[in-house]
Amino acid sequence: MRLAFMGSPDFAVPALRALHAAGHEVAAVYTQPPRPSGRGHRETPCPVHRAALELGLPVRNPTRLRRDAEAQAEFAALDLDVAVVAAYGLILPAAMLAAPRRGCLNIHASLLPRWRGAGPIQAAILEGDAETGITIMQMEEGLDTGPMLLASRIPIGPRDATPAIHDALAEMGGRLILQALAENPAPVPQPEQGVTYAPKLSKADGRLDWAQDAAALDRRVRALNPWPGTFFEHQGEVLRVLEAEPVAASRAAPPGTLLDDAALVACGTGSSTGSSTGALRLLRLQRAGRAALPAAEFLRGHALPAGTRLG
Repeated sequence: MRLAFMGSPDFAVPALRALHAAGHEVAAVYTQPPRPSGRGHRETPCPVHRAALELGLPVRNPTRLRRDAEAQAEFAALDLDVAVVAAYGLILPAAMLAAPRRGCLNIHASLLPRWRGAGPIQAAILEGDAETGITIMQMEEGLDTGPMLLASRIPIGPRDATPAIHDALAEMGGRLILQALAENPAPVPQPEQGVTYAPKLSKADGRLDWAQDAAALDRRVRALNPWPGTFFEHQGEVLRVLEAEPVAASRAAPPGTLLDDAALVACGTGSSTGSSTGALRLLRLQRAGRAALPAAEFLRGHALPAGTRLG
């Protein structure tokens, strides 16, 4: 088929490569514009942009689409059978959604209607979902509201973090979009029940609230790795937590209290009153501008003694 691919981050790269390898004619690849990155703030293309250049595909980087008649006309002039969208980052106006003969198909990283929105993988881990997956959806103007074409699922293990789930779903998305294009399944409306939304994450979401129970804090560490990351404050310094695990505590203590010299932190019950016997063992830590270290090595240079209250 003659198609456009619209995506930006690493998640979308396997689908672009799969479409190209399958022999589909990729008339154009739409990505977010290059942005300053690194210490030198050099303009850096996004992962899909780099992959498209490697494959010899033409790239377009419009900064907006909804009020850009010229960009919409250029898209229509491509004379597409279909457009495939995966974490593109711009909202497509109605004219562009209707331009390809088979419309625009979205590779969404959840089992719709659960976790519509910007952070579905992180939301599934945060909420303790037992599974997640990929839904191929026919796009319409609403936020992830369109009818479903295909879905496939994977379990979320008790120690799974966002990177592993992300990579598995990215590869699944590439396989599933090929199946959708080949089989042209009938669209099925999303059920009205079970709709949830995954909001866009910010750095503030990474702050660890020790009043929460240990299982919830563990899910937050796993869900928000690598971005925005989780952290706490100690003596005015922000310390990042890259890995942790919930354990039973030997005694109750106020939330945020270090129970030993090996970074075992007392956690709460999720309410504002009472202590619990749950605790979170911090396994990998990082100071600003320093390398991430296993907790034992970190603590040799930055002691966190028992009895300390963490912020």
